[in-house]
Amino acid sequence: MASTTDDEIISQFINKAVEAKEKAYCPYSKFRVGAAVLCENGAIFSGCNVENCSSGNTICAERTALVKAVSEGYQKFKAIAITSDLKSDIRPCGLCRQFMIEFGNDWDVYMTCSDLTYKKVKVSELLPMAFEPSHLQSKT
Repeated sequence: MASTTDDEIISQFINKAVEAKEKAYCPYSKFRVGAAVLCENGAIFSGCNVENCSSGNTICAERTALVKAVSEGYQKFKAIAITSDLKSDIRPCGLCRQFMIEFGNDWDVYMTCSDLTYKKVKVSELLPMAFEPSHLQSKT
């Protein structure tokens, strides 16, 4: 039985985000984004951005992928990959950063370029001094 290397897993994981990007619904901005979230047990959920003529109702690819995972019972994540058509790495918006922090701050974010190279950071690096779920339990 052949074993899968970490590099192969990362490549497969990023390719799921690329496949999701192809399904993006972005008739207004034409800015396609795909994301894939890797759960702790190895399950992968992907999502794309879905625009709305009322821009405030648009949902980003990152949140789409996370909502799909959560709706299937997953809440512990190893990583998320984000991709677009940009030559530089794609970075999640503020809403998505806050959404990601809901599920912990010590998991990986792969921000890819159109050539599939990437920059890897922790969720905590994207949103320093974040408002986290634990703050709601603090009485002081």
